[in-house]
Amino acid sequence: MQKREDALNLLSDLSQMGSAGQAEREAEDKFTKMFYPVPEHIRAFDPDVVLIVGPRGSGKSELFRAVLNKNLLPAIAKYAPKVRLPSLDSNRTTWIPAYPAGKQFPDARSQIHFFEKNNSVLSGQDLWLMNLIRVLYTHLDTRGQGEMKSFFEQQGGDVINNYQTFLECGIAPSLALDRLDDLLEINDHYIFVGYDELDTLGGENWQTMVRGVTGLVGFWASYSRRWKRIRAKIFIRTDLFERYATIGGAEIAKLAANRSEIVWTEKSLYDMLIKRIANTSDALRKYCESANLQFDYDADLGYIVKNKDEQDRKKLIERLFSPFMGSGFKKGFTYRWLIEHSKDGRGKALPRPLVRLIEIASDLQRNSTRPINAPHLIDHISIRRALDRVSEEHVIGAKNEWLWIEGLKDRIRDNQVPWDRRQFESHLQIRWNDTWGERTEIRPPMENIHDFVDYLIEIGIVRSRSNDRIDVPDLYLRGLGLKRKGGVRKT
Repeated sequence: MQKREDALNLLSDLSQMGSAGQAEREAEDKFTKMFYPVPEHIRAFDPDVVLIVGPRGSGKSELFRAVLNKNLLPAIAKYAPKVRLPSLDSNRTTWIPAYPAGKQFPDARSQIHFFEKNNSVLSGQDLWLMNLIRVLYTHLDTRGQGEMKSFFEQQGGDVINNYQTFLECGIAPSLALDRLDDLLEINDHYIFVGYDELDTLGGENWQTMVRGVTGLVGFWASYSRRWKRIRAKIFIRTDLFERYATIGGAEIAKLAANRSEIVWTEKSLYDMLIKRIANTSDALRKYCESANLQFDYDADLGYIVKNKDEQDRKKLIERLFSPFMGSGFKKGFTYRWLIEHSKDGRGKALPRPLVRLIEIASDLQRNSTRPINAPHLIDHISIRRALDRVSEEHVIGAKNEWLWIEGLKDRIRDNQVPWDRRQFESHLQIRWNDTWGERTEIRPPMENIHDFVDYLIEIGIVRSRSNDRIDVPDLYLRGLGLKRKGGVRKT
């Protein structure tokens, strides 16, 4: 087989290593081999940590799925030996996904209706107590099941009748959970309930989502000190945490102070990427080994790089792409360039865009007529062109969480950045009161333009520069239909 044919096969494998970079789409048989256990992230499963915070695309759902759906904590615990964790014996620790809960939780319309009729802080917390009681039904004693029989006979999605019946149960729900917690402590057992995808609460209704998030955090701020063995893991987007999950008294402040942050260092990003490459195919693993990387094999997690020196990772990247993003170092060092262009406006590098950058660049290179300069597989032209595709996909994917982002694009596209803030706000002022999406009810999450721009900075879609200038990171640039003044050519 000719070298070009070998390279094309490797590129084909690379283009399929990440299921579009999303944990939710990862095939069951691939997930464990692609999951990379970041030691700093494993602290999320300390029994006293309730809040796990990270920006969109940081891997919260992947971490949730690894432990609460795939029971991988015993496999990943050995990569963080100093982290305090519950017993790894499945007979002493139970993991239960509580949200999303499908038909056992009211749909968006029912949630909106519920909060319209019940607007107290306590009712928001009651919503999650009802959810918890239903989730833990099989673990309750017969007394608790009997006292709340009328509640359990209701359909989980019928929130109005659920709530009325729940209120009629009086203090029985709390007492049943108290007894369960006592029994768990006697048996030295933990039950952890997990919550993910909280941005889906309320569907398109931002205020309902906020009420749901504040109710959930407020509920566990109260009960995490009451119960020792019924514990929660709340995976929450950074902006929701900073704006809405810290509202409250001392109990919420203590909960927030002990949070776990999902942060990726350059080393952990490259270790994640290398693990994906090595576990995609034997040929790719051998390609990595040809750059002097060595791997340990884990029966649960597959091949994990064991080299400690950053230079060893750098050698692989430079073998895969070449050292520079062009003819020389003035065009940029590839090893740094890949990370820098995977960052959002807050300067946070994210795994999902990095994986997609390599996948798309591999596919572009494979279908290109340009020669492959072995042992390098991908040239700088394919990488730069791939970045545009990554940006477009990133914005399209963001519509699932930020329904208004299409309206943002519609109002600012075809402009050059950076620009002064006043100019940026004037673009947003155009049709401010019109819909910001495909349906008439979609609105920005803030009531005025100034606060909305602050929010865009906060979530990393734009960034604030000196002299009150607004810039847009490359991760969002092409996806929002924008150009950069003096941008680098992609040929």
